[in-house]
Amino acid sequence: MAVFIAGLIGTIVFYIVILVIGLIAGRKKSTSSDSQFLANRDLGLFVSSFTLSATMVGGAYISGTASEIATRGLVNTVAPIGYNIGIAIAGVVFAPKVRRGNYTTIFDLFQIKFGKRMGAVLFFNELFANIFWEAAILGALGASLKSIIGLDMNVAVISSACVAVVYTFFGGLYSVAYTDVIQLIFIGVGLTIALPFVFTNDSVDLSRVEGKWLGTVPIEHIGNYIDTFAVVVFGGIPWQSYYQRVLACNSPSLARNATLVSIIYSMLLFLPPAFLGLAGASADWNSTSYEGNLPLSGTDWESILPMVLQHLCPTAVAVIALGALSAAVMSSADSIILAVGSVVARNIYQNILRPNASDREVVWVFRICVVIVGILGTVFALTVQSVYGLLILCGDLMAVSQFPQLICALWLEVGNTYGSLVGLIVGLLLRVLGGEQVLGIDAVIKYPFYDVKHNQQKFPFKVVAMLCSLGAIILTSYVTHFLFTRHYLSKKFDIFRCFPVIEKEIGIEHENDLMLQNKNKNSYPNLENSDEKATLTTDQKCN
Repeated sequence: MAVFIAGLIGTIVFYIVILVIGLIAGRKKSTSSDSQFLANRDLGLFVSSFTLSATMVGGAYISGTASEIATRGLVNTVAPIGYNIGIAIAGVVFAPKVRRGNYTTIFDLFQIKFGKRMGAVLFFNELFANIFWEAAILGALGASLKSIIGLDMNVAVISSACVAVVYTFFGGLYSVAYTDVIQLIFIGVGLTIALPFVFTNDSVDLSRVEGKWLGTVPIEHIGNYIDTFAVVVFGGIPWQSYYQRVLACNSPSLARNATLVSIIYSMLLFLPPAFLGLAGASADWNSTSYEGNLPLSGTDWESILPMVLQHLCPTAVAVIALGALSAAVMSSADSIILAVGSVVARNIYQNILRPNASDREVVWVFRICVVIVGILGTVFALTVQSVYGLLILCGDLMAVSQFPQLICALWLEVGNTYGSLVGLIVGLLLRVLGGEQVLGIDAVIKYPFYDVKHNQQKFPFKVVAMLCSLGAIILTSYVTHFLFTRHYLSKKFDIFRCFPVIEKEIGIEHENDLMLQNKNKNSYPNLENSDEKATLTTDQKCN
């Protein structure tokens, strides 16, 4: 396939514009860690709402919406609707409380509540999910650039990743936030421009999808539907990339308001790809320039958005719309790189490995991590075929394991390392033992209504796993708190040191108290039964 020169030039210009804006935004501010991670906590409503929306409206949000609308209908396009519901819950319930904590990352909260090492353990699931997510969206963008302008996929993926890495490296959240504003505007304009050309194409006849565009959910798949919806709603709440923006807002109320405004943007940006997917489902592909096999395969339907742009639009319009898709991918890629780099530098390097590290040292660790994460995502995008399957599993685990941890870290007063660890293990086990078709993992636990023929769970087992994980954290935390604070277990068995060891001080005080009682026994014969002694003993036990 020959390279479309005009399209290539347009793509290069777009990348240069984004790169320049990112570098300028980053250079205007300081290079402290607070500036790099949180933009000095002074983002206003306009920028914060745009960058929050950009974290949601990524390449998968755009392409996935078109694909699901085209193949399964609106009712089955749960990701955009469910994800926005989840973020609305996060904005009203979680964001103000997190912002009031003045954390640097959301994992500060986990480390304070569950211990530094347990907080680091909880990060690894999000780390893998972020890298796989980055690889998936970069791979999808590379395939789109290849199909529309004929650009080699390796070149497309590497160049896209390099642009995102460079401005994130130098400017941190400032660069990411201001480029997000431009990218979000470009997404809306670029995709909307394509709509009139697509729907006036002679190959598109909406009567072909009349009565089908809404979609249906068979009664036997209600359990799967509930599971999917729950994973999307609750799995989108605990991500660092979201709370990075929340913590950068200049007040808790602004964090809430910016989140709610960002949902309006996100739902508006749901419409253009939804219409483009509808056009793809109603097109007569025999009468277009498409030369592949018909009927369209499952892989073709997953790429329906770039196909619609390529075959149902004039080339110039397709290139502009492709720029919108590129903007969506980069707005997600830079958020991933920034989030991972911030947590590694802050919660692993500074909080665990080098507590006395200077601010300059932390910033350079962050920058090194930005480069490494960018490289890892690029390598996976170019070499691994099953990234999407791994991404699904990691996304599930965010809902099943990470969401309960966040609830307990914020609201469970007695939450501790024991509860966190047991809850994590329970959630992981129940999720994996429930099986995963995409990864070829057979179910060990077969819940009610299990479909033996298709090796598929029809029971909402992911919701069960999430609730069991939450219950395990609460129960284990209360039990261990009771056993150690009431001295049913000696604190020498407190291997995670969740409870202060002050038994020596209590012993010394108790010994001195006995001596005092014996010395003054004749002078104070009623001391043994007095309220003062009872109070003292009670205080000693509480300590």
